Amino acid sequence: MLFAADVAQTAPDDLVKAYWAELGETDIEDSAREFATRLAVGTLAHTNELDERIRVRAEHWRIARMAIVDRNILRLAVYEFLHETTPRTVAINEALEIARRFSTYEATQFINGILDAIKRDMDEQQPQAQVDESAADEDKDEERTASM
Repeated sequence: MLFAADVAQTAPDDLVKAYWAELGETDIEDSAREFATRLAVGTLAHTNELDERIRVRAEHWRIARMAIVDRNILRLAVYEFLHETTPRTVAINEALEIARRFSTYEATQFINGILDAIKRDMDEQQPQAQVDESAADEDKDEERTASM
C-alpha cells in the first residue's frame, strides 16, 4: 500500500479499497487486515513527521533519493515506534524481514542502521517500558471515563 501511495499519490481510502480488492490475501484474518490498514493509513497521515526523524539519521541521504521500498519500510517502522505499542526491537526485525524479501542486502544494512539510531534516540527520550506503561495508564483512564 505504501509503495503504491508513493508512486501513484493515491488517496488513502482509495488505496486501501484497491489493495484489499485486488492484491490483498483473501484468507487473512480480519485483525491482521485491520492492523495492516491502520499501519498504512497511519504512516501516510504522518509522513512529514516520519521523514523528519529519518532525515536526521540518514546522513548524506535525501529521502527522495532513497529507493521507494526502502523509504517506505523506514517510514512504516518509525510509525510503529511512535504510534503503536509494538516493541521497537520487534518493529526493526519486521522491517528487516520486509527488506530482505523486497529489497537488497545492502538496503537491509542501511535500514537497520537508521532504525537502530532512531530507536536509540527514542530510548534516550523515553524507554520502551515507560511507553508501554503510559499507554496502559491511558487505557485505564479511558475505561474509567467510559464507565462513568
